Amino acid sequence: MKASAANHSMSPQQARAPTKAGVRRQPDLTRQQLLQCAFDEIHRSGFRAASLDAILESSGVTKGALYHHFGSKTALGYAVVDEVVRPWVEALWKPILEAGNVIDAALALCRELARARSEQALQYGCPFNNLINEMSPLDRGFRERLQHILHDWHEGVIVGIRRGQANGSVRKDVDAEQVSALIISTAEGSVGLAKAKQSPAFFDAAMRGLEAYLESLRPLRAAP
Repeated sequence: MKASAANHSMSPQQARAPTKAGVRRQPDLTRQQLLQCAFDEIHRSGFRAASLDAILESSGVTKGALYHHFGSKTALGYAVVDEVVRPWVEALWKPILEAGNVIDAALALCRELARARSEQALQYGCPFNNLINEMSPLDRGFRERLQHILHDWHEGVIVGIRRGQANGSVRKDVDAEQVSALIISTAEGSVGLAKAKQSPAFFDAAMRGLEAYLESLRPLRAAP
């Protein structure tokens, strides 16, 4: 799934399930439509309150087709996490690892998040964080899937920071694990709190604070 302004805005209508190249068979299209409509409904309502009838109505799919692809509402929820939420989260952080300067790339992402945020993002919050808060205490299948996504994100940022330390773009005296945890916590927490406050200004302020922190990770220039 390619990262874009649409992905970063955290809008359920914009973050689409990934598709393979080429012509897809009709059952594949039906499955993808169900996944996307389920993602949208879960983002709006939460998993427990999500309505299968609403998903069927928005997707135009029959109940029989839904249960053909997913044996239960829980199985549908697991598939949404695996096939929509995971690639969407990875699209946020994986491009940073490919950049020559991890700080520049992370700063660009912060600015893009602030620029591309939508009213829906602030109204409904981050779908990943929402599911962590709602389902991790209640369901082992959700908890393990969400933990794996978070683990990969945390480890990925650690790799990026250490790579930056190796190429001289990140200070060598910082702890990569701590930096990764702080960046992720700030990014996710700012969306959740902005949702609670319904305040774009709060989110923008948090992103500016994160940008200042990222700038502080650059190596200090020697005094002339």
